[in-house]
Amino acid sequence: MSTTTHLTTGPPRASLDALLAFAWEAGVFVSADAMAATGLTRTTTIDALDELIDIGLLRELPNARAVGEYRKGRPSRRFDLRSDAAVVVGMHAGRSHLTTTIADLRGNPIATEMREIDGSDDSPTSRRDAVLAAIDSALLAAGQTRQGVLAACLGVPAPVDAHGNSPSHRDAFWQRMNPDLRSMLEEWVPIVRLENDASLAAIAEGAVGAATGCRDYVVLLAGDRFGAGVVMDGRLLRGAHGGAGEMAAFSKVLDVGSANGMGSRLTEWVREAAAAGELPPGHPLAGLPEDQLTGRAALDLARSGDAWSRSIVERGGELMARITAVFGSLYDPSRVIVAGAVAEDLDQVAEVARALLPAEVDLAVPELVLSSLGAGSVATGAVHAAVESARADVLHLGVVPQLLAAAR
Repeated sequence: MSTTTHLTTGPPRASLDALLAFAWEAGVFVSADAMAATGLTRTTTIDALDELIDIGLLRELPNARAVGEYRKGRPSRRFDLRSDAAVVVGMHAGRSHLTTTIADLRGNPIATEMREIDGSDDSPTSRRDAVLAAIDSALLAAGQTRQGVLAACLGVPAPVDAHGNSPSHRDAFWQRMNPDLRSMLEEWVPIVRLENDASLAAIAEGAVGAATGCRDYVVLLAGDRFGAGVVMDGRLLRGAHGGAGEMAAFSKVLDVGSANGMGSRLTEWVREAAAAGELPPGHPLAGLPEDQLTGRAALDLARSGDAWSRSIVERGGELMARITAVFGSLYDPSRVIVAGAVAEDLDQVAEVARALLPAEVDLAVPELVLSSLGAGSVATGAVHAAVESARADVLHLGVVPQLLAAAR
């Protein structure tokens, strides 16, 4: 017999939505807390709480008398979100790596796995198989199965529109990175969300990073290629085809020239200088094999006072200032955040850029900040986006998934 529980016909009542939104943010609470937060009457509050318990999203805890908090009068009923009633999946589905996190309904991670994949084998079938294998492996590590998943969010290196689709690309790269992944997951995941990877980095920064409390900001993923997540008036921008943060336009910007990221650009400059014989005699980088000629190596040398490496820092600062100025002119953000694994090494570059920005921007100069979330920012944002979608959509599914009914 199916354990699926049907909701009332039509959209959920506003009282259910209001109570669930409150419970998702609150810890343990009593009905009086819920009444005060939602403005609902006592009867409506109790009815909605009981219905959420029946659905499987809330649990009732021992009352105040049982836990020693009772003083006089009728003991208060105590409630809590069933954060363990289901799990969410957050994935950074990069071209050559997949980082997957399984989390509870509050976004607390249970297991995280990272696996390298063959970026040259990006056929639709291989891509889908790799994504599913990574999710199944992470679920196993978390002690979960597919039946326990309520929501999943994937971040891909391609523009993604509000329906999870990516537009056509001249060499079909975007389609290879997003071969209709949403439809594939919707075969067994009740709530599915796809986003551009930089957009998820922006969600992460707004939730737990350098944009907490900020309503107008741009997050720049600056590793191999530039990509941007844009939040204006507290809302993530996508555009008609998901291209609001696509950085191909940098190829038309003077002194920027391409969408190649800060990490790859610094390494490119070092290798070009070495190939052209421009390294000073006896320089620590002279004579090294190409795989050791990296931007990170030059940044480390600059910190120790190396003058030639400092010129790489200055060049990087000029580039960062120009890019930040473009964002400042286009979006008027109060903050531009440089994110990704490379961000932790760019302190000197950012210092140079901050000094140059006042001469680059006509509007108020945006605050330039380096992210502290590291390489995991996209996966972190994917978890937060999956939780956000679960909270917004679970009562609108028409039926409550079996996993929630089984948790009652």
